Amino acid sequence: MKLFYFLDFIHVKNYGSPVTNDCYINLEHGPIPTTIKNLVDSVDNDIDNAVLSDVIKINKIDGENMHRVEGLRNFSERDAGYLSDNQIKILKKICIRFGDSNMREIEKAAHEETPWRETSLLDKIPYSLAAKDDDCLVEEETIKLLSDVE
Repeated sequence: MKLFYFLDFIHVKNYGSPVTNDCYINLEHGPIPTTIKNLVDSVDNDIDNAVLSDVIKINKIDGENMHRVEGLRNFSERDAGYLSDNQIKILKKICIRFGDSNMREIEKAAHEETPWRETSLLDKIPYSLAAKDDDCLVEEETIKLLSDVE
């Protein structure tokens, strides 16, 4: 879930708009995209009717309250057609940055981000808070204009 956060918020910091436009909530272990989480949870809870059941599977980690989401197929040219070149560029950066990271390292990185730090538990995380991070290249007002979920 945190990788979706990084996709959206890094894209916001570079181009002013999120990729998924999902609503993020501050949870103890980091930001969570609400719509995407519900879609993923449906695979675990109701696989026969889940929208994503042909694309992902859920593996429960013994002794953990966390689950690992795994893809059932490779990213295809058709998949790439749904994304802009800039979105694919950000995805590649995320893969390089977190490719060898475990969930705790990704959680730590999310906790270092201003949007998570400046919201409280269960608060909605506005995309505009990304403007407060040093690596943001876009003005807060631009982010507010280009983000539907404020």
